[in-house]
Amino acid sequence: MRVLVTPDCFSGTLTAREAAHAIADGWLRQHPDDDVTVLPLSDGGPGFIDTAAEAFDATLVSAVVSDARGRPIVTHFARWADVAWIESAQACGLDKLGTYERDPLDTTSLGVGELINAAIDDGATKIVIGLGGTATNDAGAGALRALGATSQSAALDVGGYELRHIKDIDFSEAQSRVEGIDIVIASDVDNPLLGLRGATAMFSRQKGADDFAVMQLEGALEKFAAACGRRSDGKDPAVALGAGAGGGLGYGLMMLGAKRVAGIDTVIDAVNLDAAIAEHDLVITGEGCLDDQSLHGKVVVGVATHSASAGKPCIAIAGEVRLGKRECASVGLDSAYSMSELVSRERSLSDAAEVLSEVTQRVARTWGRR
Repeated sequence: MRVLVTPDCFSGTLTAREAAHAIADGWLRQHPDDDVTVLPLSDGGPGFIDTAAEAFDATLVSAVVSDARGRPIVTHFARWADVAWIESAQACGLDKLGTYERDPLDTTSLGVGELINAAIDDGATKIVIGLGGTATNDAGAGALRALGATSQSAALDVGGYELRHIKDIDFSEAQSRVEGIDIVIASDVDNPLLGLRGATAMFSRQKGADDFAVMQLEGALEKFAAACGRRSDGKDPAVALGAGAGGGLGYGLMMLGAKRVAGIDTVIDAVNLDAAIAEHDLVITGEGCLDDQSLHGKVVVGVATHSASAGKPCIAIAGEVRLGKRECASVGLDSAYSMSELVSRERSLSDAAEVLSEVTQRVARTWGRR
C-alpha cells in the first residue's frame, strides 16, 4: 500500500517534518512493507521555508536579524534562482519567546524587514513571505522601519502600542528600497487589519494581550492606519483580505505594494501535491488542533480538498479534534483522530512524537490493508 504523509506542524510540540516522520514511523510499525512517502507542508507559518527548501532544493541563507523583542538572533531564508522565501516566524515568531516575554504591546516585526533587506542584498527579485506564527501586533510598522520608513511622531520599531502617538509617516525610502522587487505575502487567514475580525480582536490574546491591551492596540492601529492613509493607487490595504495576518504585518507590506495569496495554495503548487496524491492509495494529514480555524486556509483542509478531487481517501490525526463528522466530511476528510482522546492530553504534549506514532499505529489497523 502506498501512503502519503503530509501534515502541518503541531504548534508548540512538533515541526511539520517531525510530525510527518512520527506518523510514518507509526504506520510502518503496523505495516512495515508499505511504501510511505513523507511530504511536510506549511500554510505560511512555521515550516514555510523548510517546505520551500525541500520543494526546490533551495539554499538556506543565514542572516542576523532582530527577534520580536529587538534582540539579535541568527536565522535564515531560502533562496532558489532569483526567488527568496521568508518565514516571518523565523524572526518574530511567538515560539521564540518565553511565556513571560509575550506582550504584543511592545513586540516588533523589525526582523522581518531586516530579512527582506538581506534577501534583496542577496540578489532576490521576488520575495515570498509567510506571515503565520508571529508574536507581534504592530501592523508591520517594525518591518517598514527596517526598510526605511520614518515618522517624526512615533518610533516604528518598538511595538504596536507606541503607534498611539503617530501622526505622520514617510514611505519614500522604503518604497525606493523595494522598487522592482515582486513581494508576495502568503497567509493562512483573510482577516482585515481592524474591527471585530481584525488582527487585534482575533489574534492578539493568543500572543499575550489581555482585554485592556486589546483595546489599547486596536486604538493604536486605527491611528496608524489613519496616518498611512491610502496608497498612491487609491486603495486602502486596511480592508484588504489578509491585512490582519501576522499581527497586521500583511497590512504594512501591502502599503508597499505586496500581493497577498493563500499560503496553503502557494505551498501546494510549489510541492506539486496533486501529483503526489495521484501516486498514493491513502493520504494522512494532521495539525495540532483541528477546529473552525482549520476550515479557513489551513493545511488539513487544503490537503483533504485536493485528495477528494483526486478520489483518494484522506484522514487526519490531530492533537485535538473539535470538528464533527459532518464538518470533516464536508471538506473531504474521511475520518479524524484525536491524540488527546486516545491518550492523556498531558502525555500528548510532553511526548508528542511517540504519542503521534502510537495513535497512527492504531489508525493503521483500520486503514491499512491486511
